[in-house]
Amino acid sequence: MIVATTPTGAIGQQVLEKLLDSGKAVRVIVRDPSRLPARTRERVEVIQGSHADSEVVDRAFEGADSVFWVVPPDFQTHNFETRYVEFVRPACEAFKSHGVKRVVSVSALGRGWPKPAGLVSASVAMDDLIASTGVGFRALTMPSFMDNFLRQVDPIKNQGMFFSPMSGDRKAPTCATRDIAAVAAKLLLDSWWSGTGNVPVLGPEDLSCNEMAQIISEVLGRPVRFQQIPFEAFRARLIESGASESMATGMVEMMVAKNEGLDNMEPRTAESTTPTSFRQWCDEVLKPAVLR
Repeated sequence: MIVATTPTGAIGQQVLEKLLDSGKAVRVIVRDPSRLPARTRERVEVIQGSHADSEVVDRAFEGADSVFWVVPPDFQTHNFETRYVEFVRPACEAFKSHGVKRVVSVSALGRGWPKPAGLVSASVAMDDLIASTGVGFRALTMPSFMDNFLRQVDPIKNQGMFFSPMSGDRKAPTCATRDIAAVAAKLLLDSWWSGTGNVPVLGPEDLSCNEMAQIISEVLGRPVRFQQIPFEAFRARLIESGASESMATGMVEMMVAKNEGLDNMEPRTAESTTPTSFRQWCDEVLKPAVLR
């Protein structure tokens, strides 16, 4: 039995599709089962509720061999530093009490970064707590997602630009959520691994924001430029969009670290290089969203 959390999320939905294609028995934890497609609900066992709830995870992990773990974002959290650890704590007890063999989680690059890194530091603390249970554990460690550009469809479409506090010339890896899901599903379907470790998912190339702007322009057939914004303006935009002061702080600290090279710490290898290029993703995902 494989248990999947966040089965309606950007990554979780894609992981679930791959698990169902394998024919394995799958159980999902979901707050609102109606958000699952009807065909999917017929093929999975549904546990309704939050996977931060000890009673929910106790029911969900009974008889489970493997778990796909994601902490959903909470932009109103009052303490981003403890959000990940407190959310996963009931699950860690259930991993132990039910003898779960393997856990695959969505995390972030940045272990060993010498400064505060906001949400990245919080994710690393969550990984450490999961690993301390003795369960077989793989943390998928990622840079920024290509799919985050979908949040900037409106300015790309209407203003011909996108915004970030990152330096325009800072080259860094990015990855597509489809590739994260493929790596996660492969691990969840493999019953032979054990121990703990990180699995970087780096996409196929390092690009700067200026280079990505050029690619977006070529794919869309119209000029699109990158505009760097000050970190304080980035913070203000987050709060205006509904983020708490704490979450805004966590996001800013993370972006400062990325701008200083956090995502460049992990050496690229054949194993960490995943196939979807930024150009391919723009052509297949971003372009349809902009033209819609």
